[in-house]
Amino acid sequence: MKTLKLAALAGALAVTPAAAFAQDVGTTIYGSDGNEVGTVAEVNGQVVVIDTGKHKAPVPVSMIADGEKGKTVGATKTQVDTMMDERIAEANAKRDAALVEGAAVVSIGGRPAGSLGKVDLAADSIDFKAEGGTVFPMKKEHFAVNPQGQLMVLYSKDQIAAAAGAKSGG
Repeated sequence: MKTLKLAALAGALAVTPAAAFAQDVGTTIYGSDGNEVGTVAEVNGQVVVIDTGKHKAPVPVSMIADGEKGKTVGATKTQVDTMMDERIAEANAKRDAALVEGAAVVSIGGRPAGSLGKVDLAADSIDFKAEGGTVFPMKKEHFAVNPQGQLMVLYSKDQIAAAAGAKSGG
């Protein structure tokens, strides 16, 4: 019986740090060099978002441990920021390659949303032709490539429809 109680306590302690961590928005996270990486901006399931001041970096809760100064991640602030810079550059390169005239565009929900008209990446000027024919001037930042490799406008179909209604005065 005593062994069963000890096993239950050990199991509870193993689960408690991640569950308790969810309450610690604002906690300082330190790096492998002992210096501050940033603070916890949010905890979403098993992911901790660390605000480094430059980026909001998603890190699995399992990668956060207790260190000498407090909560610690196995990287330095520079390494975290560099990793995020690389991920953003890669995502932007994929997006920019997909931003071509005539490209099909899906909404956030993955449903067909329209296509691209004139695209001038140097001027950051993109004509988005919503289904139904309304054309919206947009910028590169309004688009991304989703995990399925589709060009996606960063608005839902409802937001696009509402904007189209407002633009047409209806």
